[in-house]
Amino acid sequence: QVQLVESGGGSVQAGGSLRLSCAASRYLYDGYCITWFRQIPGKEREGVATINTGAGDHKIFYVDSVKGRFTVSQDNAKNTVTVSLQMDSLKPEDSAMFFCAARRRVCTGYSVPPASEYNYWGQGTQVTVSS
Repeated sequence: QVQLVESGGGSVQAGGSLRLSCAASRYLYDGYCITWFRQIPGKEREGVATINTGAGDHKIFYVDSVKGRFTVSQDNAKNTVTVSLQMDSLKPEDSAMFFCAARRRVCTGYSVPPASEYNYWGQGTQVTVSS
């Protein structure tokens, strides 16, 4: 079992930056894919960035709408891992509830797997970008 806890959301003006963090309750060895999703009310969750855990090829992927503005990274500690999402040049259309999710299989690095394939989810953190 893995618990994921997001933090770092908030309100910012357009063009500003926020850094989200997703802390796992234990170290995730090679073979997990962590993805940041976002969701606005009435819409399906949209995966925006993926990264594979562990020491191997992280196979990082971004959807086009965030490429060049968002950066995903991981920080491995002895008993845990934190996956961060640095968001720069934020736009009002980035406003959403952001979730991190973990899948017990690596991602390919070419797309975001469907939300139904993820095994663990955090509670979400709200990001609001004003114009």
